[in-house]
Amino acid sequence: MKMNELMIYQVFPLRALTDGQPSHGILEMIDWIPHIKKLGMNAVYFSPVFSSSDHGYDTKDYQLIDERLGTNEDFKTMCDAMHKEGIQVILDGVFNHVGREFFAFEDVKEKKWDSPYKDWFYINFDGNSCYDDGFWYEGWEGHFELVKLNLDNEQVRNYLLESVGKWMDELGIDGLRLDVAYMLNRNFMKVLVDFVHSKNPEFIMIGEMLHGDYTQLVNPDLLDSVTNYECYKGLYSSFNTHNMHEIGYSLNRQFGPEEWTLYKGLPLYNFVDNHDVERIASQLEDKEHLPLIYAMEFAMPGVPGVYYGSEWGMEGKKEQGSDDSLRPRIHKEDLVENELTDYIAKLAKVREGSPALKYGDYLQLAIAPDVLVFQRRTNEDRIIFAMNCGDNEFTAHFDAQAGCGTDLITGESVDFGGGLVIKGKTAMIIRTEEVSLP
Repeated sequence: MKMNELMIYQVFPLRALTDGQPSHGILEMIDWIPHIKKLGMNAVYFSPVFSSSDHGYDTKDYQLIDERLGTNEDFKTMCDAMHKEGIQVILDGVFNHVGREFFAFEDVKEKKWDSPYKDWFYINFDGNSCYDDGFWYEGWEGHFELVKLNLDNEQVRNYLLESVGKWMDELGIDGLRLDVAYMLNRNFMKVLVDFVHSKNPEFIMIGEMLHGDYTQLVNPDLLDSVTNYECYKGLYSSFNTHNMHEIGYSLNRQFGPEEWTLYKGLPLYNFVDNHDVERIASQLEDKEHLPLIYAMEFAMPGVPGVYYGSEWGMEGKKEQGSDDSLRPRIHKEDLVENELTDYIAKLAKVREGSPALKYGDYLQLAIAPDVLVFQRRTNEDRIIFAMNCGDNEFTAHFDAQAGCGTDLITGESVDFGGGLVIKGKTAMIIRTEEVSLP
């Protein structure tokens, strides 16, 4: 499945599927499949599942699933069940660093300079660590519980490629999201991309990127997509400040028609929240904006993502620097289906049936503090998205290049004569019935 076709549902399994003890929690995801399908999602992105000491980003063994989630056989059973329902499986690839219990680092702690793994890391035996190891080593961004791997080391690369190959061949994964891709060794990234594509040309590669030029990673030689943090911030901020000019500026900057725009045609990974940031229901000052922000996410260029629990309006804030409240335990009976989940399901169905929303270009048509109207278009499909987050009705005047259309969310006819009337706190995804292409 091409990147543009994906609609991604994210789960944090080490919190969502387990109470912290050895279990077969990954099998619980099989019970989630009807919910995921009802939402219209066709891919599940699992935050870390590799064997780890605590939160998943401190890997102990890349070739085993965490014992709190079950066995590799359990994962294969779950993965097969997802595939049977047309759902792809994407894993978090944490390759920049490992935990202190990683087998190679354990060997270095024991044998010091006599360890055959000493060059797997950035180690200075003339210093010491905060753990009093008798040597200094580089940790990730000053977090010394996360030991930075030497990805220029051929043995390290071979071990990681072997591990990824096992997850592809034996367990059937369809893609990777590369953790901290913004600082990941580029040479290793290229080797990894070439390796997975030699096995499966359609294997999905997404990178975590916060700032900077996304084309450094999203290009024919490297990744298919990166996380679009610029628009993540622009989305919630625009709603809270009633200033659609903010997100409008970002969308124009990234995807507009001018030659200088940055990411035209690139399927960036969009989201309104994830495992690292506060839930969108806690971020938005007006809860009535929840369906509207999802409507914009599904209509704007890029690939939409939904974080587990947020589809029914779950709240969650960072507390005392902890992410635990963002990653709650969920049992099958906890899955909620309400007006918001139904609305997101409609959005997914609309996007699935629209070439323009998956592949179309972007053109802003009208903007006001509470209003944003834009066009998505391919040669065979033309969509006009219109949203009003204010309380009052608004009439937007622009060249619709059509007399009428159909709102794909409600099925109602839309008349462009005299301007487009947009009710308060309403979003519309309109397929035009008369198309005049320049």
